[in-house]
Amino acid sequence: MNKYVARVLEDLKAKQPWEKEFLQAAEEVLSSLSAVLDSDSKYEKNKILERMVVPERVILFQVPWADDKGELHVNQGYRVQFNSAIGPYKGGLRFHPSVNLGILKFLGFEQVFKNSLTTLPMGGGKGGSDFDPKGKSNNEVRNFCNSFMRELYRHIGPNTDVPAGDIGVGGREIGFLFGQYKRIRNSYDSVLTGKALEWGGSLIRPEATGYGNVYFAQEMLATKGDTLEGKTALVSGSGNVAQYTVEKLIQLGAKPISLSDSNGTIIDKDGIDAEKLAFVFDLKNNKRGRISEYAKKFPTAQYYEGKRPWGLAKAELALPSATQNEINGENAKALIENGCICVSEGANMPSTPEAIEAYKAAKILYAPGKASNAGGVATSGLEMSQNAIRLSWTREEVDEKLHNIMRSIHKNALEAAAEYGTPGDYMNGANIAGFKKVANAMIDQGY
Repeated sequence: MNKYVARVLEDLKAKQPWEKEFLQAAEEVLSSLSAVLDSDSKYEKNKILERMVVPERVILFQVPWADDKGELHVNQGYRVQFNSAIGPYKGGLRFHPSVNLGILKFLGFEQVFKNSLTTLPMGGGKGGSDFDPKGKSNNEVRNFCNSFMRELYRHIGPNTDVPAGDIGVGGREIGFLFGQYKRIRNSYDSVLTGKALEWGGSLIRPEATGYGNVYFAQEMLATKGDTLEGKTALVSGSGNVAQYTVEKLIQLGAKPISLSDSNGTIIDKDGIDAEKLAFVFDLKNNKRGRISEYAKKFPTAQYYEGKRPWGLAKAELALPSATQNEINGENAKALIENGCICVSEGANMPSTPEAIEAYKAAKILYAPGKASNAGGVATSGLEMSQNAIRLSWTREEVDEKLHNIMRSIHKNALEAAAEYGTPGDYMNGANIAGFKKVANAMIDQGY
């Protein structure tokens, strides 16, 4: 490891040892950069790594809200504005009990490189709260969102910071947040993405992360003269990303056989087809039910309580689309033993360092989330563009732009990996390509 990288990581671990996810993300990125840093001293001279691992701004605030019985609750709200060297901060809001500053710093740090890879002018940020929208009424969610935005509005804007949705923040929450922002500011700014089509949203936005991940997997397989056609795929999660990953896999001739949630996994060895997927859409988006109900509806499926999909069935493709660190070293080995040849990440950092080592040792195709799941934020950027020019593109136009962006990310990652001595290593390539664009902009703009 480059001495500069080692020094910065050692200092970071000494100062923030409790932020495990953030330290994991920082080590994964920085350890990929040794060849770049060895080849050009300007990055160390300008203290780029020291500046890049510290957010430009962190905002922490209280969010008091009343439930339907009139009882007052208080949650913590956050916005981590990590880096604005190439554009306004851009990244989702996550409402989930697991949210804390370390998680959001990890996500914001990853977002910097992901947004850089999209080729669009967007910086990186992330935010959210430890509020859990599950089980809450629409009125309670609206009360919370109104209170959250009463503070957040001071720190965001179309040329400053443009949040989006994430876990726990879907169309309902974006609607409440945007409505409160509009009332406070008396302005119809393009300040949130993921909006409904009728009032400024973009076609393909809900589908974009899942579609983009499948497009990236398709590009990786093409480098080996292979296709998705006829491949069996394991997909984790059952939210937007997983649902549209399955939809695109079906469209391109693959056979997805799994979905999961926090309670367990279903394996349908006959494959999840369009009819079965329609049931999942209704179950998760309207009824807010559990994935175990799939196995009650379709006798071809088996439900595994408390399990994740990895190792439960043979499959050539794995597309983790749930949460961070969901595939550990043992899971990765089980995937490989069961014939997996390609892992393309739809979630943020779903593979542990041990899992990544196993992929590399087995020489299978592996795409890190900052490259393969960048389709979501790319389409958010396209939504911002449409809002700026007061126009809406067709579904076909947005999908083609998304597909081209994923091709470009794949090409840039592959070329950067080859240029710095690790041909075919998408993790190194994505980290290097994302880093150089942001770091060079930071140098150009001074300090």
